[in-house]
Amino acid sequence: MFHLLSNLICTALVSATTLTANPNSPKAPTSFGASAFVTINNEIRVAVDKPTREAMVVLLRNEKNEVLFEQRIGKKEKKYAAKFNVSDLKDGQYEIEFKSGEGSIRKQLNVTTPVLQQHARTIIMD
Repeated sequence: MFHLLSNLICTALVSATTLTANPNSPKAPTSFGASAFVTINNEIRVAVDKPTREAMVVLLRNEKNEVLFEQRIGKKEKKYAAKFNVSDLKDGQYEIEFKSGEGSIRKQLNVTTPVLQQHARTIIMD
């Protein structure tokens, strides 16, 4: 039951949205694809698929816009996958940004510690 509860909490925590500088102005889509999700083991898995030969960077930022992690992806790499252990991070808002010369994709994350419910059970034997 704990795994099911943990899985439901983790999937509810990640809201993946693509952000632009001005949401009212249309923007050409980026030529790369990126995804991020939280696993039941308190890890964030990210994947990037880039068909063009362009360098890019993956950034993980906290609420204060401080960079906690930065990984450069070379021009020759077409696919990138990684997992981040977020069990040591404080509860709060985080952002993963996938950035190249032609644009960026940002995904918002809300890291919270799951609340465990303790059930009081008493067994009396005669």
